[in-house]
Amino acid sequence: MKQLQKSLWFVLLLGAQVLWAQQEPMQTQFMFNKLSYNPGYAGSFESPTLTVLNRHQWVGIEGAPNNQVFSFTQPLLSNHFGLGLNLTRQSITINRSISAELSYAYQMALPRGYLGIGLMVSMRQFRQNWMDDRIITSQPTSVDNGVPDGIQGKLVPNFGFGVFYTGPRWYAGASVPRLVANNIDFSQKEGILSREVQQLNLMTGVAFDVSDGVTLTPQMLFRYVFNAPPDLDVNVMASIQEKFHTGITYRVGGDTNNFGESVDVMAGVQATSNLMVLLSYDIGLTLLRRFHNGSIEATARWWFNPPEGNQVVNPNRPF
Repeated sequence: MKQLQKSLWFVLLLGAQVLWAQQEPMQTQFMFNKLSYNPGYAGSFESPTLTVLNRHQWVGIEGAPNNQVFSFTQPLLSNHFGLGLNLTRQSITINRSISAELSYAYQMALPRGYLGIGLMVSMRQFRQNWMDDRIITSQPTSVDNGVPDGIQGKLVPNFGFGVFYTGPRWYAGASVPRLVANNIDFSQKEGILSREVQQLNLMTGVAFDVSDGVTLTPQMLFRYVFNAPPDLDVNVMASIQEKFHTGITYRVGGDTNNFGESVDVMAGVQATSNLMVLLSYDIGLTLLRRFHNGSIEATARWWFNPPEGNQVVNPNRPF
């Protein structure tokens, strides 16, 4: 049989459990990357917006999950429609997936806000590299037929649906990004072991002015994969003079007597009227924390045409 190094096998097996509960990449800074979760968000802000995100999970564990996102959204026809493009790469041990998602949303004007109704089409490539140098072979390849050999890949299309409401002080959205239960097995044998499953995303947030120039925004992201435990991120962000931003997130779950998965801290700055940057650090609460040094995530967002009259734009306000 082929064996991976101890740390690689550990992450691979643990990662399989994570992917079963949540097949989409996990992001601490979900509030700055809403398009990745909901196609109804496309075009909901008056400026074309580019967002780039990089996440390094479980620093110090070889083969741990790694995630990059390139996201762009563009309002059209006096903000009545919106387009969005999301490119995502995720790797864990010898597994890699690359997704391209195109979103289209109709922004319906309501008395106190806008309701975005969005559709998304996607194409995802799955890849496994069994030629990875970290794999140790105890028997010759010709003898060992229990594990695939070489590089395997699969291309899978899908589509999703979402609604997203934006008001003067709050937002809320619901979406199902993968509606088709595609077969994602690499084996050509009869029977299906792995499928893309439907995942429900719910998010909401509301902004409060607590003093002159200081705004607090509690918000949450709820993720549910059918027949698996739910995931919940609860966050509070503070904005000071619409320039400096800081926040804390509690992620429900984990294996330590319901203490949770992690506590995440973040801080960022509106460097210019166009550019915002944000960093976050996840402090693990599970037994796995003994083997890693936390998780690091960075986001940069660029507004091509910030609203007139605002030198800085609060990136955390509902819009």
